[in-house]
Amino acid sequence: MTFEVVVAGGGPAGAVAALVLARAGRRVLLVDRGAHGPRPSLSRIGETLLPAARPLLHDLGLWDEFAAGPHLRCVGTYASWGSETLHGRSHLHDPHGHGWHLDRSGFDAFLRGAAESAGAELRRAEAVPPPRPPDAGDQGVLLREGGRLQEVRCDWAVDATGRRAVIGRRRGWRRKQDRLVAVYALFGRRLPGRRTEDTELRTLVEAVPDGWWYTARVPAGRLVAHLTDTDLAHSALRTAEGFLGAIGDTRHVRTRLDAYDPARAPAPRWTAAHGLRLRPAAGPGWIAAGDAALAFDPLSSQGILTALHTGARAGRTVDLCLSGETAALDDYTLFLDRITDAYERHHAETYGQEQRWPGHTFWERRSPATA
Repeated sequence: MTFEVVVAGGGPAGAVAALVLARAGRRVLLVDRGAHGPRPSLSRIGETLLPAARPLLHDLGLWDEFAAGPHLRCVGTYASWGSETLHGRSHLHDPHGHGWHLDRSGFDAFLRGAAESAGAELRRAEAVPPPRPPDAGDQGVLLREGGRLQEVRCDWAVDATGRRAVIGRRRGWRRKQDRLVAVYALFGRRLPGRRTEDTELRTLVEAVPDGWWYTARVPAGRLVAHLTDTDLAHSALRTAEGFLGAIGDTRHVRTRLDAYDPARAPAPRWTAAHGLRLRPAAGPGWIAAGDAALAFDPLSSQGILTALHTGARAGRTVDLCLSGETAALDDYTLFLDRITDAYERHHAETYGQEQRWPGHTFWERRSPATA
């Protein structure tokens, strides 16, 4: 069977792009390493979905099933930012209601299932970089499946492979915003014999001299992450003991772990967290969506929402191009430019609000004077 579109990557951006294209009647192959179920391990820190996702999920016909899922409500945020005092912000007055702390693995599987139900073929495989730079008109995606490499021919390819940008990085260049890295762990083991429950449903953000901390209650437990620059991260953070010790130095985040057993603390994971933009993010026969096109600093909490929007827009753009309306590529680029401009303004304003440690490298690098 031949495909009009191969979508590489089955996260939110790729799954929604495949869903939109399949509903438009296109022959779509969606490939992902965890294609037929939730991934077994926590591999990312993006767990928060903002209230603004509600109308998009309605438009995609996914709202009812999503609302019945196991996700936890996120009713707002607390932040120690610019001051030691915690300042609260509620979603009570948000026109879209509350947000969510996601069962992320289940959420991704739900979106892939929706794409499959719409007619996309779902395959457990991984897109890999081609061995040579693509030639003009080269419309194939190289897949690793069952230990073997296979090139699948298609009219269009959607790169939704996240920060790896397997397809796009051979066709454009990527601009890194800074050196931000996230060190994170999921705490799921409760203290034995304790009746203490973790019922706090607000996200907590706490600035510290070498970066900031983030914690949120998710269905599997409590996620805790430290964000700093890769060259500033202390080597002790690579161990469970060192990570716990660093949490103990915080003023507010440590109080969220009262219900959890420190003896069962997991080894922390590391992942890139810097802002990233691919230019161009689309061209004849290919288009990037989600983190492959533009990735955000987690402080924005907009990563998953943007993945959904760019995935839907990429799917519609490819459908238009397959119908001969190639000007849709220019519109997609303008769409990404508007998102990037708004993100960069908000990023600068937010970091500029923290003035307590002007002599510390992390904050100096984000000072308006040096940005």
